[in-house]
This record gives sequence, C-alpha cells and structure tokens, in this order.
Amino acid sequence: MTIHSMTGFARVQVRVNDRIAYLLSLKGVNHRFLDLSLRLPSGLDALEVELRRILKDNLIRGHVDLTLQIDRQAQQRAAYNREALAAYIDSFRAAREEFTLTSEPDLNQIFRLPGIFDSDSRANTDEDMAELEASVRENILPLVAEFKQMRAREGESLDEILNATLDRLAAAVASVAEIRPEVEARYQARLTERLTAAVGGTFDKQRVLEEIAVMVERSDVAEEMERLTTHIGHFREILNTDGEAGKKLDFLLQEMNREANTLLSKTGGAGGKGTRVTELGLAMKSEIEKAREQVQNVE
Repeated sequence: MTIHSMTGFARVQVRVNDRIAYLLSLKGVNHRFLDLSLRLPSGLDALEVELRRILKDNLIRGHVDLTLQIDRQAQQRAAYNREALAAYIDSFRAAREEFTLTSEPDLNQIFRLPGIFDSDSRANTDEDMAELEASVRENILPLVAEFKQMRAREGESLDEILNATLDRLAAAVASVAEIRPEVEARYQARLTERLTAAVGGTFDKQRVLEEIAVMVERSDVAEEMERLTTHIGHFREILNTDGEAGKKLDFLLQEMNREANTLLSKTGGAGGKGTRVTELGLAMKSEIEKAREQVQNVE
C-alpha cells in the first residue's frame, strides 16, 4: 500500500427514469480533520444523514464536498389526447355542416388547444423521489471507490516526491557523518590553541585537555545523526502502511527539523569543514520544509 492524497474528484450521471436524472459528485482537498459538506436539494434529509455516515466510514481526512444535482427538466413523454382531439374535429365538422363551410380542420391549430396533449409530468412525485434516493444509495459506494482511487493515484505522486526528498536528506546526513571526525578534531585543536594562548605556559595541561574533551563532546552531533537516520527510516515505513499517515509524517518532520537545528547550533563555530556541516544542515532544513509542504496533503 501507499499513502493517499486528500485531493480527489469523482462524479456519476444517472437517469433514473424518463422523467428524472441526477448528477452526484465528490470533491476533496486537504484539511486537518474529516470535514464534510453535503449539498442536496431540500426534502432529502434522511438521505443526507445516510450519505454522511457512508463518507465517514470510508474516508479519514480532508475537506470533502458532496453535491447532488437533480435534473427536473428531464424529457417527458407526450402524446395527444385522442378523445379531446376527436371531440374538437367532430365539433368542427358539425359547425361546417351547420353553416355550410368548406374548410378542413387544421391540426397545427388544434394541437395548440388546451387539453390536446397528455404529458407525463410526474417528475416530482413521491414515487420518482423514492426511485432517485434508491439510485443514489446504489451508486454512492462505487463513487466513493472511484474517489479513493484518484486519491491513491495522487498519493503515488506524493510518495515519489517524498521518497526523493528523503534520499537527499539521507545523503546530507551521511555526508555529515563522514566529515564529523575531522570537524571534531579541528574543533579540539582550535580550542587548545585558544586556551594555550589565553593562559600562557603555566597551566594544568591535563585539566585543560579534560575540559576541552567535555566541550568537544557537547559539540558532537553523532546523536543527532543517529536520530535523523532513525526518523528517515520510520518515515519510509509509514509511507508504506495503511491508515492515517499525514499527522504522523508531519510529527516526524518536526522532530527532524529539531535535530537539524541542534546540529547547526553545535557546529556553528567549528570552522574549516564545520562550514560544510553548516551548509549540509541548511540543506537538511530545506528538504524537511519541502517535505512538510507535501505532507499537508497526505490523508
């Protein structure tokens, strides 16, 4: 499995019968929690409650809009009223004979008369609405599945971006680990030089060396490198697991950023290769920030 994005879209158009049709759509964007917004025509309160429950059962996070648009102008069946038409023609012929007229009935004119057409206009009857609700219930789960598939495809893109970011972050950590011994040696040498210059030749050299060792240990970034490596591994594990991942990933990135800040504070005055460590630390923070931007859209 891979992570899911909170961005997605899906819709379905359905003709319930020859009098009514509808468009049902889902649209999702990122949000800290699951935030549902349902837009249904009035009179469908029970259906709205059921749709909301289905969405809560199938989605974890994100702002999701569900919209149901009913086409109440669906084509209606129309046929002429044979009895009314016959009555009009009979009346016309009777008047023609009575008044000795020669004209013939004009169907174009007769069809404009009221009552000639019977139109099946029951699009808003209880029966039609019951059929519509049943159709929406039948189609909502396939629509949610399509919606989640799009989120999964978007998640695959996020997964690639985040893994590439982790690769660059891991490379920076490895580079720091590689030059760390040289940086520490240089830091110790500089401290020794400065202390010797400060106190001259009359000092307890062993005591000074012990104090220098303590200061160098405090500037050691081995623990930060180890924790960063552990966080990167944990991050990759979460990317490949089911369930809610976004909040966990965001927390890990906060921890990584804290380690990067500590690394920078410890190596700020090391000089020499320490400058390279500073560059790598800043690069780490940049990659972490890029990852945090992407993680905001992870479900």
